Amino acid sequence: MSSTEFNNLLLGNADFLRPYAVTLTKDSESAKDLYQETLFRALSNRDKYLAGTNIRAWLYTIMRNIFINNYRRGNRQFRLLDSAVGDYLLSHQPSAIGNFAESELRVKDVQMAVYNLPIIFKQPFLLYFEGYKYYEIAAILNEPLGTVKSRIHFARKMLKTRITRH
Repeated sequence: MSSTEFNNLLLGNADFLRPYAVTLTKDSESAKDLYQETLFRALSNRDKYLAGTNIRAWLYTIMRNIFINNYRRGNRQFRLLDSAVGDYLLSHQPSAIGNFAESELRVKDVQMAVYNLPIIFKQPFLLYFEGYKYYEIAAILNEPLGTVKSRIHFARKMLKTRITRH
């Protein structure tokens, strides 16, 4: 399929994406951004489009994946932000200074409880706490994925009982 044919096919089917973008984002400005990003990705990946494939389904899939990826990254682009609230928080000065001694003691209790976990539970839990995914932890520790998941689960249960007892 030539570039001109693809562009004509894309433009002929692109208007159906606008309502879907609004449905996903719940905001007209964010929907415009999502729509534009979808068309850009479709154009940049036109070599991956197979002639005869349902172009609308292909475009809907691209849009949905972009939205999901942005949501997972924590990208605030698709969320409404009230700037008035942000301005208030920036200029707001607390009238009293908090006492953090109690929270620091609590953190020490948690650290001690984690330190006292058996090594088979502590290792996967600490890796998970550092942000590793289950499959990454399984690869690092050379353990089956189910074993890693259950050890992290049991570590959480042990920590919960040890910390709430105090």
